[in-house]
Amino acid sequence: MTDTLILNARLVNEGREFDADLRIRGGRIDAIGSLSPAAGEAIVDAAGRRLLPGMIDDQVHFREPGMEYKADMATESAAAVAGGLTSFMDMPNTSPPTLDRDALEAKYARAAGRARANHGFYMGASNDNLAAVRAIDPRATPGLKVFMGASTGNMLVDDPDTLDAIFRDTPVPIITHCEDTPMIDAALSAARAQYGDDIPAELHPDIRSREACIKSTRLALELARRHDTRLHVLHISTADELALFEAGPLLDADGRLRKRITAETCIHFLRFDRADYARLGHQIKCNPAIKDASDREALLRALADDVIDVLATDHAPHTWEEKQAPYLRAPSGLPLVQYALVAALECVHEGRFDTARVVQKFAHAPAQLFDVAERGFLREGYWADLVLVEDRPFTVRREDVLSKCGWSPFEGSTFRSRIASTWVNGALAWDGSKLVGAANGRRLEFAR
Repeated sequence: MTDTLILNARLVNEGREFDADLRIRGGRIDAIGSLSPAAGEAIVDAAGRRLLPGMIDDQVHFREPGMEYKADMATESAAAVAGGLTSFMDMPNTSPPTLDRDALEAKYARAAGRARANHGFYMGASNDNLAAVRAIDPRATPGLKVFMGASTGNMLVDDPDTLDAIFRDTPVPIITHCEDTPMIDAALSAARAQYGDDIPAELHPDIRSREACIKSTRLALELARRHDTRLHVLHISTADELALFEAGPLLDADGRLRKRITAETCIHFLRFDRADYARLGHQIKCNPAIKDASDREALLRALADDVIDVLATDHAPHTWEEKQAPYLRAPSGLPLVQYALVAALECVHEGRFDTARVVQKFAHAPAQLFDVAERGFLREGYWADLVLVEDRPFTVRREDVLSKCGWSPFEGSTFRSRIASTWVNGALAWDGSKLVGAANGRRLEFAR
């Protein structure tokens, strides 16, 4: 591996922007400061461009094993590094689902030598794997995913006693998908009675309603408080849910986690709202649903005000053909990793918050919440997961999409920033126009 010196960069890290050079040596950040070239190292002149820690996406569905026809760890991690995401945490609702230690380790084995980004895999909960949940090795997974709403396969946890026991006994943080299935089923039945099988896409936020989100989120918070469980609620989509969460910094003055209950939203909730269904239809059908413009505004404010702690993607690709099906057969989810960071930086251009806020929510906070060792920050000694960003506009084209599904809901959108380079574990992985080198993503380590 060639050592690299990045000169004349504008570093964005831990709430600050400052001018400095950064040296990569042996895959790690060796030094930050005013540095002189050393013999044999590659020189990159950042020319004042922003240098960020690589983003850590704590919520992706890379579809492997079982659904490789639409995505796999190689293709989706390639899209991720092209988008400045250098680490990902993948969901357990695969086929078979990740419900025990053997299935978890099998996913790590699949990623070895194929994933271009660093990777961690969640264990999943079901109504009948409580013994496996209790036996989780905290160093093997970022957390336990609990679907408190319908999901793929045997992963809806709707037995009250089992749910209580999971929150009581889990040895790792719980992350939840919160939607109330009976409420959704009733709304879907009403829509079918009116429209038959031809339900308009615009009705998705009424079927996967805000009331269903609120009811389920309240239950998750009640269980977490009863058992003092470390809880992270995924993909908050409504303004109403925000009142349930505490505002303020994630850490206390001593650098310890201050919040036991944390919240996340996703990039598509910041860039789309109900009006976009008329244009994009099932391309933006996802669970929970993209809702109203007022929800979008509230979520943007919540990120700025530290009510929302993490920004993620919930990258969940499906084929173009699947997405063209009628409502009842069109699957939920959209591909996002390749353009998530530039979409977040578009919020910076719009004056919603600064770049340091994006870095906090998309890199620092996931590392802190899940105890990710030596990543998520520009710190000497940490792994050199880096993203160089330049403010030069580009328009998203279908032919540039690297996800296996081959499309993006952002097609035709013009972003004012682009990813100029991405380094993973000190090696250049994306040069601004193409992938570079072999896959060298590593298994994430959790310092617990």
